[in-house]
Amino acid sequence: QLQLAESGGGLVQPGGSLRLSCQASVFSSDYYAIAWFRQVPGKEREGISCISSNGVTTKYADSVKGRFTISRDDAKNAGYLQMNSLKPEDTAVYYCAAKEYYGNNYYCDRTPTDYTTWGQGTQVTVSS
Repeated sequence: QLQLAESGGGLVQPGGSLRLSCQASVFSSDYYAIAWFRQVPGKEREGISCISSNGVTTKYADSVKGRFTISRDDAKNAGYLQMNSLKPEDTAVYYCAAKEYYGNNYYCDRTPTDYTTWGQGTQVTVSS
């Protein structure tokens, strides 16, 4: 059974950078898309980025476009989220998720309900 574990969160000053990692136990097929979400208390989980299984398709929320970059390394069963120019409003618990899109290497989605496997989350705090 696929399991995910995030790491790399922490406290950073505004304008700083962090790189989150999502380590998967094993991808049983070549069709797993990876996505990153974030959530603050009292708000809905926000889909901020996703990457298709072949890495060709990437999508970003407007709130992070141009600042965050999603990537993956299938040799390591890992996904990454490089976060630059961080703002206080980026403070949240960040989650990675994965979903298998059978036969489709080019698709990913930022809709939380589309994903069935989640990590435990990692806290990112942007504050001076």
